[in-house]
Amino acid sequence: MTLNNTNTKSAPLKNYGSGSYLASDVTVLLDIVNKDAVANVPVSQKEALIQSGQRHYSDMLTLEQAPSAMHEQLYIQALEQGATRTATDIANLAYTLHHVFQRHITDEQPLVLISLVRAGLPIGVLLQRALADTASGYSLPSVHYGISIIRDRGLDPTALQTLLEDYPDSPIVFVDGWTGKGAIYQELTHSLEAFRDPTHPNFANIFHQGVDVTPLLTLADPAGVAWLAASEEDWLIPSGLLNSTVSGLISRSLYTDPKMGLHRSVFYDNLVESDHSLAFVDHIDAARRELSNTCQYLPMFPQPRYQTADLIDKLALEYNISNRNRIKPTIAEATRAILRRDPERILLATANHPDTVLLRHLCTQRNITMSVLGDKILPYQAITLIKQRTKNNESTVRL
Repeated sequence: MTLNNTNTKSAPLKNYGSGSYLASDVTVLLDIVNKDAVANVPVSQKEALIQSGQRHYSDMLTLEQAPSAMHEQLYIQALEQGATRTATDIANLAYTLHHVFQRHITDEQPLVLISLVRAGLPIGVLLQRALADTASGYSLPSVHYGISIIRDRGLDPTALQTLLEDYPDSPIVFVDGWTGKGAIYQELTHSLEAFRDPTHPNFANIFHQGVDVTPLLTLADPAGVAWLAASEEDWLIPSGLLNSTVSGLISRSLYTDPKMGLHRSVFYDNLVESDHSLAFVDHIDAARRELSNTCQYLPMFPQPRYQTADLIDKLALEYNISNRNRIKPTIAEATRAILRRDPERILLATANHPDTVLLRHLCTQRNITMSVLGDKILPYQAITLIKQRTKNNESTVRL
């Protein structure tokens, strides 16, 4: 399949309920605020505030800039390289969901896909399209929503309650792009604790696979925590290389007290010309429809394996890291950390792995130390370590 480099452009929307996706792709349950009303906090200042404990990361935003020409070029290369694999993984996930839920799902009681904003959004859109494809042999009535989840603060309870009221008889599956250390899995599990009692009226919506099974689906699961994943490999997922411009032009979510409504987000209307969101899902969805291989029924895991927990502990000890949040494993998280945070160094499994070209380019551009550690960090191909703020630069910082 020949790669089409022409983006599907999205004009600024009056209603940002789908970001820059089609309304049929997703409904995003976020309170979209004007970016001009949000303080643009520089990365260095944000790091000082986070690590000193003065502010939580979800209270601040560093507004995104358009990707550079080199960044765009490397994304296009990654898309060309990974389109067939991504399409195959989506087909296998849809096929498995079809077989798990086909007896219990109807048009009146559809499967509810809830993508975790933002990394889950492109994957959820692709799954929604695959399940809607009546020619595929694995179609299934489904609806797709995006809601916020924030480390330390959990899943947006207002958004979740809205969906439980709207779909009282439907099972829910949560969708994310990949797992790093398993922190979001733990956050999700904690947020769902209130529903774990079998007498809870929404128990069956969430714990349809068993009382201890958090129904998290991911494209890649290196941490070994997802209930269902296409693989456990750390590979170059194309959508992992960009931020809002492959996630519906939606910013990372900002926390809102549940009494005040939905979590907030910014819509980057200034980045419309750089937006790949629709082009990405159009391209992968077309590749899925062209697949000739027989779909695979994927394994499901009732319990997390936490297969990289010991590795994270060893790295924390070796690099004297007390806060595990400073360790950002997987190619996608390592890349995003370089773009959004203040990195100290990058750990690589291989010096010249083709999947880390963008990561190495960014490191060279910013003069960030790269350490090649071989199989010592496998299954991860890359890990970013966030710079520790010293006592001197952790003094009170005002916005």
